[in-house]
Amino acid sequence: MSKNRKVTKTIQIGDRVIGGGNPILIQSMTNTRTEDVKATVAQILRLQNAGCEIVRCTVPTMEAAKALSKIKKQVDIPVVADIHFDYRLAVAAIENGADKIRINPGNIGSKERVQAVVDAAAARGIPIRVGVNSGSLEKELVEKYHGVTAEGLVESALGQVKRIEDMGYDKLVISIKSSDVLMCVRAHELICEQTAYPLHVGITEAGTIISGNIKSSIGLGLILHQGIGDTIRVSLTGDPLEEIKSAKLILRTLGLRKGGIEVVSCPTCGRTKIDLIGLANQVENMVADIPLDLKVAVMGCVVNGPGEAKEADIGIAGGCGEGLLIRHGEVVKKLPEDALLPALREALLNWNEEPDRD
Repeated sequence: MSKNRKVTKTIQIGDRVIGGGNPILIQSMTNTRTEDVKATVAQILRLQNAGCEIVRCTVPTMEAAKALSKIKKQVDIPVVADIHFDYRLAVAAIENGADKIRINPGNIGSKERVQAVVDAAAARGIPIRVGVNSGSLEKELVEKYHGVTAEGLVESALGQVKRIEDMGYDKLVISIKSSDVLMCVRAHELICEQTAYPLHVGITEAGTIISGNIKSSIGLGLILHQGIGDTIRVSLTGDPLEEIKSAKLILRTLGLRKGGIEVVSCPTCGRTKIDLIGLANQVENMVADIPLDLKVAVMGCVVNGPGEAKEADIGIAGGCGEGLLIRHGEVVKKLPEDALLPALREALLNWNEEPDRD
């Protein structure tokens, strides 16, 4: 269980609210061309159905900015416009219904250009996420701190925040990201003591599914466990749906979210007489759409399976061509191997009914 959450300013993003002790929301980013409305909407709907609560879309062209109005009409979660360099794209994104914009004021340009973005956001009351990455840290801060450091990231972010505050706007969210996990953790520890703005947390450029999940789990775990963070993204080089699965599991593991089925499975060993790896993956995919707060065990051995699955609500244990359906550590029935998965799904879909026993 994490420590008490840091109390941050409440910010509304579309119909969602972050900060102020509200639940930590899961965010992802589309990898389609935003100009391709059909493909982008299709991906957002898949993310939405998987549990994504805020989605970010890149806006590299005016066509992409204008596409946001069509996209917004077909999805149910807030859409964040990701802007780099051209302030006109930020203004256009806001005018076309973006629920939040993500900018680094430092690469937007002159005070007048940043002011134009702030004025557009203020006119519609939408928040601005000030994003700073280790890869884009200002040269003077790199020189000041003799390299890219957590202190430099924090100083950069707070400096950009002050620029916007001085323009009379404070509906802000901050993100400070690095691919260096421990630097990122330290930066969040520092900044949460210096600002009350909500923090979007993630390890940038974390890597592929395996390395990215490991780095993100460690980094997000260390940050969230200290009560820091209001939204998260698990950045992976892969299908964005994988980001949602990982984010949900991280939050659930830390005791920050309930709901959804947790699948536990034993490692393979010489007693395993079933395709345990394939079965565990099938179970994980099968339960994704079942809205129960349960633990499901997948065991590869009928000898120790029932005992090892005692802590789970329900489970299956495979044998040689057959297996067991187990509920709260007790065998419900013995089944042919190919009947295990259907029997498990049926039991979950009818969870509140008394199970039939052999």
